[in-house]
Amino acid sequence: MPRAKVQRKSTSIDMTAMCDVSFLLLTFFILTATARQPDPLDVTIPSSTYKLKVPDLDMGILSIGKGKVFYEIVGKDIKMATLGKMGEKYNINFTPEEKERFGVIGAFGVPIQDMKNFIAMDGEKRKAFLANSGGIPADSTNNQLAEWVMQSRHSVAELHSTQMRVSIKGDAQEEYPTVKKVVDILQKQKVNKFSLITSAEGDAQ
Repeated sequence: MPRAKVQRKSTSIDMTAMCDVSFLLLTFFILTATARQPDPLDVTIPSSTYKLKVPDLDMGILSIGKGKVFYEIVGKDIKMATLGKMGEKYNINFTPEEKERFGVIGAFGVPIQDMKNFIAMDGEKRKAFLANSGGIPADSTNNQLAEWVMQSRHSVAELHSTQMRVSIKGDAQEEYPTVKKVVDILQKQKVNKFSLITSAEGDAQ
């Protein structure tokens, strides 16, 4: 009995739906991504063989270099809440628009009295301003850095019900007194556990 022949047909796949999904995902990631803010302080961090990923939430980063201290608060909601608390502490009224702009600013190093002008600047002027800034005051008579750390810790506890992690990014050539000043601020607030940000030297043996 002769064998029945199956007619061969060319197959085609409609990729329209796949293209639509791909472009939707691409648009979503572009719109939700945040640009990495440039570091206002040129810090050459020391090398280390120890590897530990720094979390990207509930984190405060203290940058030390050239005798200056800059501070970066990770998390827009934490930044906005901390600025409000600092305004109450120093009797400065920050508007909702100013808090919103501050929420997308990276590291900063200006006295709280200059914060309104700093927030109002555009990116280029802000960068030039920070280059000539003396950092956040951390003197015994005007220790604004200690207040920033404390108020950001309170904001993390209130909003996220957890403890804020602290990391120190210090220049490899920075003199000891400036680093000790920052460590003393943390220890006075009973923050005895913090991370040191280093560059990768090689795999640990």
